[in-house]
Amino acid sequence: MGDRLKDKVAIITGAGSGVGRSCMTLFAAEGAKVVGCSRTQSALDETLDSVKSAGGEGIVVSADLSDSAQCQKVIDAAVAEYGRVDILVHSAGVGWSWGLKSEGSMDDVAATSDEKWREVMGINLDACFYMCRGVIPLMQKQGGGAIVNVGSISGMLGMSTAHTYTAAKGAMINMTRSIAVTYAKDNIRCNCVAPGHTDTPMIAPVMSVFDDPEMAERLNPMSRAGTPDEMAYACLVLADDDASYISGVLLPVDGGKTARQFNG
Repeated sequence: MGDRLKDKVAIITGAGSGVGRSCMTLFAAEGAKVVGCSRTQSALDETLDSVKSAGGEGIVVSADLSDSAQCQKVIDAAVAEYGRVDILVHSAGVGWSWGLKSEGSMDDVAATSDEKWREVMGINLDACFYMCRGVIPLMQKQGGGAIVNVGSISGMLGMSTAHTYTAAKGAMINMTRSIAVTYAKDNIRCNCVAPGHTDTPMIAPVMSVFDDPEMAERLNPMSRAGTPDEMAYACLVLADDDASYISGVLLPVDGGKTARQFNG
């Protein structure tokens, strides 16, 4: 157990799996009291078991964060249990795997229906807005706080498909910057981590591309996918008070993918 986040209260969205689960486990190990949320209670229970077995402290709340009232429910639960919110890591979202459950949700613009546009925007962008809007007044009253939004390098670069997803992540990046600018006077920092290919259930349908060494090298200079723990450490760095002069930053965590102009 570390103490980088000792006495802090952190809300972690998307805590049922992937990056969110790793963040909840890591932040708890660093001394934070963690409040995890996602839609699936059983997955949250598994995450909380990991936190507690490692000596950490936390609670979980099942919620659909595309609904503003349910976002507020999560925030209210954190305040009721621990009295404050110092950190928000917003990691909840859907990606490639969602396309298997919701046909048409990861299509290009011309093939995307109104329904699928609203669905993906609700989960990937509206939820971020609702959570940030909910915690900022608390952080203002407390004298400060840190927000880390988990975006994607797909919000930085064009793609041939998943246009709603890329639009939502691009909007998240600039909303992060705007929050950083507006609330700096309140000692609230806001930053965005942009993962590249990460070995999580979200992109499980396309992970096989790394089985081919030549394709893997084309995807990023490290020729491998990142891990959820690697993304969580980036979130920890930005949430920690030691990063007190870092705000409005977009941090790609992508094995060098966006640093390279050409593949090869």
